[in-house]
Amino acid sequence: MKDRYFGLRGGWLTFWITVACGTDMTLFGYDQGVFGGVIVTNDFLDTLGIQNDTSLQGTITAIYDIGCFFGAIAAYFIGDRLGRKRSVLLGTTILSVGALLQITTYSVAQIIVGRVIAGIGNGINTATAPPWQAETSKASWRGKLIVVELILNIAGFSLSNWVTFGFSYLPGGVAWRIPLALQFIFIIILFATTPWLPESPRWLVKVGRYKEAEQILADVEGTEIEDPFVQTELNEIKFADEYEKEHAVRIRDLVRGKVAPGDPCTLRRILLGMGAQAMQQLSGINVTSYYLPTVLIKSVGFSNKRARLLAACNSVSYLVFSTIGIPNVERWGRRKMIMYAAAGQCFCYLLITVLLRYSELYKAEGGVANINKSDTIASASVAFFFLYYIFFGIGFQGVPWLYPTEINGLATRAKGAALGTATNWIFNFMVVEITQIGIQNLAWKFYIIWTVLNGSFVPLTYFLYPETAGRTLEDIDTYFRGQPSLLVFRDHIATSSKRPMEFIEREEQEVHRRSSVDPRAMSLAQQHRRYSAISEQGRLGSAVSDKEKEERHDRV
Repeated sequence: MKDRYFGLRGGWLTFWITVACGTDMTLFGYDQGVFGGVIVTNDFLDTLGIQNDTSLQGTITAIYDIGCFFGAIAAYFIGDRLGRKRSVLLGTTILSVGALLQITTYSVAQIIVGRVIAGIGNGINTATAPPWQAETSKASWRGKLIVVELILNIAGFSLSNWVTFGFSYLPGGVAWRIPLALQFIFIIILFATTPWLPESPRWLVKVGRYKEAEQILADVEGTEIEDPFVQTELNEIKFADEYEKEHAVRIRDLVRGKVAPGDPCTLRRILLGMGAQAMQQLSGINVTSYYLPTVLIKSVGFSNKRARLLAACNSVSYLVFSTIGIPNVERWGRRKMIMYAAAGQCFCYLLITVLLRYSELYKAEGGVANINKSDTIASASVAFFFLYYIFFGIGFQGVPWLYPTEINGLATRAKGAALGTATNWIFNFMVVEITQIGIQNLAWKFYIIWTVLNGSFVPLTYFLYPETAGRTLEDIDTYFRGQPSLLVFRDHIATSSKRPMEFIEREEQEVHRRSSVDPRAMSLAQQHRRYSAISEQGRLGSAVSDKEKEERHDRV
């Protein structure tokens, strides 16, 4: 069928999958940012009668994350039954209902119900989109594309900041109802793109639909099903699926310590994915994502308008610098990106803590001169809030979402990603729930928590987290079938940011074997090499050295 996917194949088909998954994550970012502007809008607070109730404001904001948590848990149970596409469509439908309830609210009860329902939909989507992208992408593109998705998440966050800032000049309910209504732009795009895109070939293998999986692998590669690359990849996916089914153990049994012989470190891999997501939230990002205007008003002392404007400007800086992660997520690797970012974030929160502490001391002494010094020092802390976002955008925005989709095997990828997403959302809820109370009761001491936590992530990643950059998903399965040591820092296979030679040689042997028995396959392999080189250089715009080109050619 030449009209399959409207005739799109190869890079263009991958592009449209990224559009759908990226729109999903843009909506996620927009939802995160929009309520930070809504919660400081006087008409919203007056309409719901919560103007002076800080605790209830925090609960209304944070309850969305509880919905997302339960949505991610729902994805754990339905993800492998429905598949990636239908899960996204279900999540988007649920999210639409929640959005309508929020837009039309006049009571605390309705806004809470609306935020919970919208959260359930978003939880399903955010647990599904990254695995869908990972399972339909080439190994060399996978990291970049998921980082692009998370940069679109920042774009949604930035857009929401500017929208709420612009609408804050308008009177009445339009100042917050219209920003909430703009979610439907992204919802419509999801409904328009998702139905006609290909399902995950790895999910299709999991449910025994091998012919469809084979065709989709060929379409994504831009080649024919006879291509030895397609056949090699399909057979590796089948082997991984069969191996994991033979050694499958229920999650409840894994938690109890019941492990089958030959188990490919299933529980360890799930916990690593959950840990990456926990680190993202415990880095303190949602202290500022949801509440940056509040932080600037209460901790720094800025006016409402000035705080909103700075939050919007910060979101643009956040977006621009996060693009650094696109070319470097494969070059630096996941481990280094997390460690560098965590160290930078620790430094920023340390400086914020010190500056706000001295600001408070000068303010306590009284007098015009001391008050001016206090304001100046507090204002200086804003630079480190901005710098924090730069470090986070480069290293922590995308990798924690990418990692669970890579580290888990085929049998547990959907469940592992769902548990990772659920972990993200439950810690998100905790952070958002305590932030207003923490700022009010602890003042500058509140930021010590995030300084210590960020500092702890450096050794944690160095000792425990294996690298996944440059590997196929099946490479990672092979690594864990060997029962590697828990401490990975001395294992070159686990720490190399490039694909280890052991995996390259094994793939070369299999491709050569398949090419040598089928002349048509050999011809297709040559075409595939040319296509891959063009795709890498042209469509993704990746600048690679001559040495890297030769390495890619040799691997093929």
